[in-house]
Amino acid sequence: MTAHAWTLAFAFLILGPLLGALLAGLDRILTARMQSRRGPPLLQPIYDVLKLFEKDTLVVTSLQTLYLWGFLLFMAISGFILFLGGDLLLSLFALAVSGILLCLAAYATNSPYSNIGSSRELMLMMAYEPMLLIVPLGFFLVTGSFRVSDIIAGEPWQVLELGGILIGFLFILTIKLRKSPFDLSSSHHGHQELVKGLTTDFSGSDLALVEIGHWYENVILLGWLYLFFAPLGVAWALPISLILFFGEVLVDNTHARLKWAPTLRLSWWVTGLFGVTNLVLLSLFA
Repeated sequence: MTAHAWTLAFAFLILGPLLGALLAGLDRILTARMQSRRGPPLLQPIYDVLKLFEKDTLVVTSLQTLYLWGFLLFMAISGFILFLGGDLLLSLFALAVSGILLCLAAYATNSPYSNIGSSRELMLMMAYEPMLLIVPLGFFLVTGSFRVSDIIAGEPWQVLELGGILIGFLFILTIKLRKSPFDLSSSHHGHQELVKGLTTDFSGSDLALVEIGHWYENVILLGWLYLFFAPLGVAWALPISLILFFGEVLVDNTHARLKWAPTLRLSWWVTGLFGVTNLVLLSLFA
């Protein structure tokens, strides 16, 4: 690993939450503009989390806090591996473990609302994990490596070879960002603030850990999206990635929420039609 890679990885650990908070703040502003509202200030997510640390933390069981720290730890590990230029599969597995620990934290509270939220979150994991697994497989078939550093150094036309996988990834990105029509287990919208599914029974510093973890996750998902365009150079790859990333806000504000069954069915159809087909074609013409 080069010194630049280590610097980037440690920068993610330190500055990742700040960048994730800015992405969340910009998300809120764009949503407000689409709804003809002024919206909150850019730094409102940071203000909210700082306020959470000042509030009392009601702990149902000590296990929930342990699981939440594990959720945050594995989220940070996933991003650290990604920005270090390491194995993309290993980053994916750390991301999956992080999601499971968040579900376990919700289950640990033994609340009916949290249990329903965590069950829906596990169902959503069944919907998006197959497509997430296809992404590194596609990069491997194109570059011959799972390493992020090798993927970045790939050929400029690899985004065309991975066109179907990119479409599939953009589809499940809506689920990962908890956007409509797939925000079944938790939502950032005001109408679900009182009963927020997965995080209903988290408060104070515990809820702050969840928010910080989601900030890390925003940066990680943006990094995954960036990999598709990375060989084009930063000047092209970063703007394209940001446009597609915030395109999810438009989807969020123009679609009604689906039920779990159509969500699962539609996700697997997209995964098969675009992801698996793209893999097959890459295997045949490699």
